[in-house]
Amino acid sequence: MLRTIILERGKRLAESDIVRSGGLDAEVLGVAARIVEAVRERGEAAVREYTEKFDGAVLDTLLVTPEEIDAAVAMVGREFLDAISFAAGAIAEYHERQVPHSWFTTQEGGIFLGQKVTPLRRVGCYVPGGRACYPSSVLMTAIPARVAGVDQVVMVVPPAPDGTVNPYTLAAAAEAGVDEIYKVGGAQAVAALAFGTESIPRVDKIVGPGNAYVTAAKKLVMGDVGIDMLAGPSEICVLADDTALPAFVAIDLMAQAEHDPRAATYLVTTEPDLPAQVEEALAVLLADSPRREVTERALRDNGLVVVCPDIVAALDTVDLIAPEHLEIQMAEAFELLGSVRNAGAIFLGHFTPETIGDYVAGPSHVLPTGGTARFSSPLGVEDFVKKSSVLSYSYEALALDGPTAALIADAEGLDAHARAVRLRLAAMREIAEEG
Repeated sequence: MLRTIILERGKRLAESDIVRSGGLDAEVLGVAARIVEAVRERGEAAVREYTEKFDGAVLDTLLVTPEEIDAAVAMVGREFLDAISFAAGAIAEYHERQVPHSWFTTQEGGIFLGQKVTPLRRVGCYVPGGRACYPSSVLMTAIPARVAGVDQVVMVVPPAPDGTVNPYTLAAAAEAGVDEIYKVGGAQAVAALAFGTESIPRVDKIVGPGNAYVTAAKKLVMGDVGIDMLAGPSEICVLADDTALPAFVAIDLMAQAEHDPRAATYLVTTEPDLPAQVEEALAVLLADSPRREVTERALRDNGLVVVCPDIVAALDTVDLIAPEHLEIQMAEAFELLGSVRNAGAIFLGHFTPETIGDYVAGPSHVLPTGGTARFSSPLGVEDFVKKSSVLSYSYEALALDGPTAALIADAEGLDAHARAVRLRLAAMREIAEEG
């Protein structure tokens, strides 16, 4: 089922062998562009039209009422409420360690420098919905925003055809402290958050995963509003040796493959016999999978096994893939951590399935995909703050550093820049002479 490549010693995996299925095609971008432009021009009327067209819902109001939230909390049961409370606590605790702080310093001669950290005023969290249920995405986007100190956290989620929102999603929003929830999804939701409508406030940044049309819309509004990332299909890479249990490897590959037919799954191993053992385990585990069709298609179309001659080649292969999720199911997992450069999230050891990171460990599961872990990071507190440089010079400090600044300005041909320094120095000299 899984395509297999055996690397010879001294050879590298070719970039063309890596599955990259997250690109946006022209048709998707075209549809998203028309929706975004319609919302920009016609506001809420366009939002309602697309909500009826794509979700089948005709709504009196887009805003979820407090009564709907209370009913959802009452409906889901104590066991689920306890579960999301536990997860929310872990997510908050983890992200509290990320909070950046303003800092200031003084230097000799009357120089004051620093960095001011300011939370964003308003953030929009996109949560997939309709008939689906993703309460974990609520927690993973809204709680880091709350920890960062964002003033207002707004959530958008597609409604079901009857105009309702999944109660588990609403209960999670209540737990996460979301201020307002709107029944709108797709590209129209992204546009509404970016530009604002009669009832939906314009936000400073949009975060959260969605389908290809949501991602395309985020790309189109980027610049009018901040975004977290352009996420593609989910992906996992399992780095394994002869201590890995084939069933553990197989079920973790399936856990990603069941998301989406376009999900990418990789097994990178130094053990030549492991791939066949994993294939056998997959056959057994797939037999009773309720999502067998989707899972098999993803594994068949986007699965790859790379058998490496040694751990150096295996680590090089992992860095080329730059996976969203990396599991290291090896005896020396912790010792290898420092050798991994490119991965969104790293799961160490045989008893750390990616599932734990998806729900309860604490780190956000909103992660870079499609190889962007080469230069991108998981969603975190820093995504919800901005930083301003702070500077203050005394006359004495300007007298020392100003001539150097003016000299550089002269070299760049920026006369007013240079004169802004020299005028001040000349004025102060005149005052001193008059005194």
